[in-house]
Amino acid sequence: MKQITVKVSKFFIICCTITALLLSLSAAMGQATAPAAKPTLYIVGDSTVCNPNKGKAGWGDVIAPGFDSSKITVKNVAIGGRSSRSYIEEGRWKQAVLDQLKPGDFVFVQFGHNDGGGFKDTKSATRTSLRGMGDETQDWVNPKTSQTIQVHSFGYYMKQYAREAKAKGATVVLLSLIPRNDWNKEGTAIVRARPNGYAEWTEQAAKAEGALFVDLNEISAKKLDAIGKANTTPKYFPEEHTHTSPLGALLNAQSVLDGVKALPKSPLAPYILPGQLVAPAVQATAANDPNEQSEAVPMTN
Repeated sequence: MKQITVKVSKFFIICCTITALLLSLSAAMGQATAPAAKPTLYIVGDSTVCNPNKGKAGWGDVIAPGFDSSKITVKNVAIGGRSSRSYIEEGRWKQAVLDQLKPGDFVFVQFGHNDGGGFKDTKSATRTSLRGMGDETQDWVNPKTSQTIQVHSFGYYMKQYAREAKAKGATVVLLSLIPRNDWNKEGTAIVRARPNGYAEWTEQAAKAEGALFVDLNEISAKKLDAIGKANTTPKYFPEEHTHTSPLGALLNAQSVLDGVKALPKSPLAPYILPGQLVAPAVQATAANDPNEQSEAVPMTN
């Protein structure tokens, strides 16, 4: 009787061991095949990136259809009137991006249009950054609050974006500012933000922090050069020389996609849909009028 009891106990132990192994294997397989959290792309910038005003748009407002929404979430957290400095000082960088970031996310940052106002008035002084990439600082006292603010260079702030986002495990892309509707004397080419300008400093900041860089200024400028001044002004900058129409925003958004796809071993390429962005308003017109064709924005070769 005792011998039978021992045999049953061994059998029981063997069964338990096998069951435990199977459960462990199943759990490991389940963990390995569990889908990773969908990454988020945060877009940071000024009114050339987000512009809700009637008849205008920023490229961050219209770029989401270029991405596969089943694979990535796009959040445009840009806001008009901000600079590389004021977006941080107002707490927007921390609240809208840093506090939300998780490993595997992406961050686009584009500034420069509001960084050069100087300290001539309070509005400009609250957002201006010092020119260049240096570590120099300048103290400024806000007349409304009597608070002393230590102002750094444009490059300092751009490096801060890259450094802090990378520390959270995100992939950072710094982009040069979009071109303005400013042409050379001959009217044959858009004036670039180089040399010794915001495009160059953005690139230097990216290199310094190991971030990716897309020369949005140059990519879009080449497209506008080909389109020509006569067509650029009424279609892409109908009211003034900085803020774009929705079609102008689409051109810049397509330039962003082109630039990102062209990056060596681009980490964002798998999330970008094939084809070109199409202006929704023009597309709707085409649906109502069979003789009207949708207008796609130019792509780089």
